[in-house]
Amino acid sequence: MAKVAPSVSSPSSRLTPPTIVLQDMEEEPGDVRQGDRAAQRAGAGVLFNVNNSNNNEDDEEKKKKKKEKKEKKERKEKKEKEKQEKKERKEKKQKEKEEKEKEKEKEKEKEKEKEKEKKDEPPKEITVIDPAGNTYYYWLAIITMPVMYNWTLIIARACFEELQSDYLVLWFVVDLVSDLIYIADMIFRTRTGYLEQGLLVKDEQKLRERYTKSFQFKLDLVSMIPTDLLYLVFGLKYPEIRLNKLFRFNRMLEFFQRTETRTNYPNALRISNLVMYIVIIIHWNACLYYSFSKAIGFGADRFVYPDPADPEFGRLIRKYAYSMYWSTLTLTTIGETPPPVENSEYIFVVTDFLVGVLIFATIVGNVGSMITNMNAARADFQARIDAIKQYMSFRKVTKDLEKRVIKWFDFLWTNKKAVDEREVLKYLPDKLRAEIAINVHLDTLKKVRIFADCEAGLLVELVLKLQPQVYSPGDYICKKGDIGREMYIIKEGKLAVVADDGIKQFVVLSDGSYFGEISILAIKGSKAGNRRTANIRSIGYSDLFCLSKDDLMEALTEYPDAKAMLEEKGRQILMKDGLLDLEVAAQGPDPKEIEEKVDRMTSTLDVLQTRYARLLAEHEATHSKLKHRVTRLERKLVPPPPPTPDPQTAKEEEEKK
Repeated sequence: MAKVAPSVSSPSSRLTPPTIVLQDMEEEPGDVRQGDRAAQRAGAGVLFNVNNSNNNEDDEEKKKKKKEKKEKKERKEKKEKEKQEKKERKEKKQKEKEEKEKEKEKEKEKEKEKEKEKKDEPPKEITVIDPAGNTYYYWLAIITMPVMYNWTLIIARACFEELQSDYLVLWFVVDLVSDLIYIADMIFRTRTGYLEQGLLVKDEQKLRERYTKSFQFKLDLVSMIPTDLLYLVFGLKYPEIRLNKLFRFNRMLEFFQRTETRTNYPNALRISNLVMYIVIIIHWNACLYYSFSKAIGFGADRFVYPDPADPEFGRLIRKYAYSMYWSTLTLTTIGETPPPVENSEYIFVVTDFLVGVLIFATIVGNVGSMITNMNAARADFQARIDAIKQYMSFRKVTKDLEKRVIKWFDFLWTNKKAVDEREVLKYLPDKLRAEIAINVHLDTLKKVRIFADCEAGLLVELVLKLQPQVYSPGDYICKKGDIGREMYIIKEGKLAVVADDGIKQFVVLSDGSYFGEISILAIKGSKAGNRRTANIRSIGYSDLFCLSKDDLMEALTEYPDAKAMLEEKGRQILMKDGLLDLEVAAQGPDPKEIEEKVDRMTSTLDVLQTRYARLLAEHEATHSKLKHRVTRLERKLVPPPPPTPDPQTAKEEEEKK
């Protein structure tokens, strides 16, 4: 029997038609015809079945192919989706990074803007203590107290054990308070201003930096080291561990310096400070003497302190008093002390003597200079009196006049008017000098009628030119017919307008009165001219202000309107008194005044011409010097060699020719 088996096509041969293969085919001799017949009968059915099976297989293959295509498409789509998702993720990440970077940039820009604003904004101003004010001075007085406490009692507590042990709680409390004041002083220093370009700095950062960079800050840090913790190691009998607190001594010195500038008795303060320094040195030497005696052994010889077992020398007060007595005798070298015995005692005494010599020299020098400074004004005044006395005796001045001169000097000294104001105020700048003069003299100057409505600048100029003068009883300030070159303002005292005999009084002038203002104006048409019209005599001691004509005219040169106004006021006063000649006043300017002005102009022109000639001569001289220098330099300079032409340029030039 032959089996028909369809051949399965490989996936690579999908379009080839199906083939039929005959397997196990055998021929039988007797059955050939029957087989042929059967084959012919069944030939159509077999072929039909084979075609059907082939069609089914094709459909299945198509379905499989479709599925495979779908799966491929789905795979592709999935891959594409995954790629898109990855791209989207990447894009999101990039966007997020960009957004973060933008935010960072914005934050940086904001920070930069804030920094710029901080730079542009003025620094924060805080409440600052002015070092020239009262608050700073009072704080120096407060900080001086713990400094003095540490300088005097730390060494005493370290040397005299009873002083430390008997009042232990008190010392701890006072030490704590002094340390707190030290800390407050450091805070106070960070708030203390200083001048920069004439202005008080109020920037907190600048003040803190200036203090932390200063040498004083290092000393303050050393003084604030918590050495009290060493009590836990060494015990409570060693207060010398607080010796670092002595580094604040400069605050005490600053307080004394500022007190000296503020007080009206600087010499007394200097003497008291000198005595205080000497007492502190003697106090320290006494404490060292007691501890030195303790190291050698009390009562070991006659040089050291006696044995405290003796009740007479066992009390604390006696120990300190004996040590102070010995220290005072040694340092001042004015008494006898027990001689030393051991070598260490000799060395101690020698050093004490050397310190005592220096102390004695400083005492003598400082006290001598202070006494001379205290009596400097009196000595100068007495030298002037002695010179005048010698002059009067040499010129044989009458005794009456000599007595009047001496009384005048006594009045000046007793009433403190011997000081020359110009000499005292010459060290001040012009503005401060003007303010002092305004404060002292302006009210009296405004009382004068002709100066009542003048400009403030003119009054200031006149105030600076006022000169104080003192007249004794019976002195004539002016007499009738004298040439008036100055006017007077009465500050203190009384003056009398008297007759020619000097006895009969017409009017008494008191404080605030003035006279002679018309004569210094030199008003044209005045019947009195510039002559005095009355006799004025001092009844007692009189203090006057004098303004000269030259000073007034010098001040009026800068104020021509004020000059015209003053002259008009003077004319009105003369018209009221009937002392003005209207015809002469109406004639116009005096030809003499015009001649004087012309002379002044010619003199100024001559001065300008001479200055101009000098400038021209200097210019020509400098110009000729510069010419000589230039010529010398040109001669010294070597001329450069001529440039060598290139071969190509030379050939081109030859071709052109």
